[in-house]
Amino acid sequence: MKHVIIGNGPAGVIAAETIRKNAPDDEITVIGDEAEVPYSRMAIPQFLAADINEAGTHLRRDRDYFSRLRIDLAYGRAVHVSGRSRTVKMEDGSAIAFDKLLIASGASPRIPVIPGIGFPGVHACWTLEEARRIQSLAQPGSRVILIGAGFIGCIVMEALLARGVNLTVVERRDRMLPNMMGKKAGDLVQRWCERKGIRVLTSTRVVAIGSSDLTREGPVHLVRLSNREQIAADLVVYCVGTMPNVSFLKGSGIRCQQGVVVDSTMQTNVAGIYAAGDCAETFDSVTGQSVISGVQPNAADQAYCAALNMTGRHAFQRGVRQIDVVDTLGLISSSFGNWQGVRGGQWVEVADERNYRYLRLEFFRDVLVGCNAVGITEHAAILRSLIRNHVHLGEWKDRLLHDPTRLKEAYVACVEQQYVDEASSFHQPMVRRPEVFRHAV
Repeated sequence: MKHVIIGNGPAGVIAAETIRKNAPDDEITVIGDEAEVPYSRMAIPQFLAADINEAGTHLRRDRDYFSRLRIDLAYGRAVHVSGRSRTVKMEDGSAIAFDKLLIASGASPRIPVIPGIGFPGVHACWTLEEARRIQSLAQPGSRVILIGAGFIGCIVMEALLARGVNLTVVERRDRMLPNMMGKKAGDLVQRWCERKGIRVLTSTRVVAIGSSDLTREGPVHLVRLSNREQIAADLVVYCVGTMPNVSFLKGSGIRCQQGVVVDSTMQTNVAGIYAAGDCAETFDSVTGQSVISGVQPNAADQAYCAALNMTGRHAFQRGVRQIDVVDTLGLISSSFGNWQGVRGGQWVEVADERNYRYLRLEFFRDVLVGCNAVGITEHAAILRSLIRNHVHLGEWKDRLLHDPTRLKEAYVACVEQQYVDEASSFHQPMVRRPEVFRHAV
């Protein structure tokens, strides 16, 4: 049996290791599109901040690690997959045959449509090579503009600040962390960042990058903003989201929407072809939507699940982890479930802006369906559990609407009652037909 894995990031490496453990005699080839040893993108901000050296980004430290496991590392870009002939066509014209295939091709940064975005000194912070270039320009006192204040942008922001730069953050939407925080929560995070010495401009776009006449004159750029302001910058970094790497699957017969659509076993609509990580689109039972969850723990779970099924085991994913917690310069923010609220629902919020604490709860009937929290960490596990398990709060919903800080009492009362009901002799468990044993990941 020959297994081919497209992508040598965390998902690809974990899948290869899992296949080797469960199929000692099978062939394994892992394809990477960068001339680097397998590394973690999540470690790049730490490398940028000089918290770790370059070797600290490597997924496995021993030089002969993959050869000892008889895992072949190949380098190049896949341009087509054929489910019929069971081959991966490469950019150099070669083809790699497979019996089972895992697509772990990850994602690429979105490139904003801005004149001058391709100039020297303007970078995404996505690859190890880009991080090296940013390091050389982000010296103490350097004028740096960061475009984007989302989840990734805030992580990169902290790494840049650690280098002692003069930092300005530009976010086109009306708040920081717009994809996981409401307006009040996002504003609180913004004030926290400004307190740390960062200039934050929301509801503002970068409209052009260049010198005063938009030519490449010297290393210093003039960045023009939608508010008509012009800022000189030694370095421009953009973090405006990502796109799954699935364009090479066009014409393959593999179903794609935003990403590669998979079932709970991580298999695509083509038998023997699986997907995992930032390119995989799965169903999230909490929000009721198909999602791509670009977090490394999720990629690891999906890769492990896919690899078990590729070797004949029976595994399925319990659920999908969303980006839900972020540390912004020491201020912890969290977002679970339908944090925007649902139609016909109710909500309550409480704020202590002076101490940077905020909590908003979203309900539908007597179920907590989502929340935002800033500076409040003591209820994180309770919030996640209540939302994920759709716990019926009964009369406790009205109590929480009156005082949302009574979450612990509500949790103990309602979850305990749920266990009592299920243990009751009058409780009728749902009868299911026997099925093949499946391993839950």
